[in-house]
Amino acid sequence: MSAPVDTLTAAAAEIASARKDMLRIATAGSVDDGKSTLIGRLLYDSKAVFEDQYEAISRASRGDHVDLSLLTDGLRAEREQGITIDVAYRYFTTPRRTFVLADTPGHVQYTRNMVTGASTADLAIVLVDARKGMLEQSRRHAFLAALLRVPHLVVAVNKMDLVDWSEGVFTAIRDEATTFAARLGVPDITVVPISALAGDNVVTASQNMPWYDGPSLLHHLEQVEVVGDANVADARFPVQYVIRPQSDAHRDYRGYAGTVASGVLRVGDAVQVLPSGRTTTIAGIDGPAGPVEVAFPPMAVTVRLTDDVDVSRGDLVCHLDDAPAVTQELEAVVCWMADEPLRGRRKLVLKHTTRSVRAVVTSVHHRLDVNTLDHDVEAGELGLNDIGRVTLKAMQPLFVDDYARNRVTGRFILVDEATNATVGAGML
Repeated sequence: MSAPVDTLTAAAAEIASARKDMLRIATAGSVDDGKSTLIGRLLYDSKAVFEDQYEAISRASRGDHVDLSLLTDGLRAEREQGITIDVAYRYFTTPRRTFVLADTPGHVQYTRNMVTGASTADLAIVLVDARKGMLEQSRRHAFLAALLRVPHLVVAVNKMDLVDWSEGVFTAIRDEATTFAARLGVPDITVVPISALAGDNVVTASQNMPWYDGPSLLHHLEQVEVVGDANVADARFPVQYVIRPQSDAHRDYRGYAGTVASGVLRVGDAVQVLPSGRTTTIAGIDGPAGPVEVAFPPMAVTVRLTDDVDVSRGDLVCHLDDAPAVTQELEAVVCWMADEPLRGRRKLVLKHTTRSVRAVVTSVHHRLDVNTLDHDVEAGELGLNDIGRVTLKAMQPLFVDDYARNRVTGRFILVDEATNATVGAGML
């Protein structure tokens, strides 16, 4: 049986204790809104920059200010063009939390990179230039954050120094952003006025905006609660590897290794294995440091079962009364990432959790206009960076949940059979 309510509450507390210091952030926004500068400011003000790094970017900077964006734009093409192309991951720590921060591109042709950066984020920061307001790309990235079910959205109104710290300008952008977010169904939105170049309201409160009584950006990032976003109700354990030691001392050991996708697994739980449907109980759970009584996301563990059940890579362990859907027909929103358009009858490899199967596209229902949220039902195909609704048929059963309920078992990637390149990302 699945865990009762009080057990789920205890599990949520355990997850809170295990990952209270971790926040995954994706930044996005239109070109030149200051994403890389903001990240550089967060790194510098949180003492995550070495002296030799700072001296190097000081020598490379032009003008009166040190160009902190040089801390993140690592590719030569990025530095030469003054744009962000690839997803750059940076890490910094405060006494309250550890942050994993993805600097994602602003150009429309790199939408697929933004999807990659935001797919695992707990929070998305969309920067808006105070002089320009909500541009097409600002709306695009806010929509993508909502589409990817990023639980928390922060709209950082940057370059307030260039509009004389105007409260009226900020209020107008805040109202527009919250209205648009409401249309998207964003569950939590916060709007913060900042100046990334000067550091106003990024880490400490700004004296230049006495009319703003909300938190600084970093204070909000430190305080936002993400533990409640985890799905602790639906136990999902995709099997990655079967462990069968050959030594005499462990000849009888058989374990199934993987990462807990969601929910809670405990020793003694009654479970079933998909696709066979065979039922058994959990005899033991082994973690990196030894046996544990309970496992929850994102723990990597080895599960031992009481009965000798046939289990292999790609199978899924779940509770008896809380199984995912088992299906070969998939309807999903797909972000296409290849130059060659996606059309009906296209054959691909579909990778879902630890399971890889061949699949064929049976229909492209519509292409989505992320600016107007309209559906183009006449499109018939998806081009590079397009997003649309697609139906696929898998050659073998998959064990899936709705993406809104489970971001791990509700997503997949599409791979070209010939080149082995990732060509699409889908959300069920």
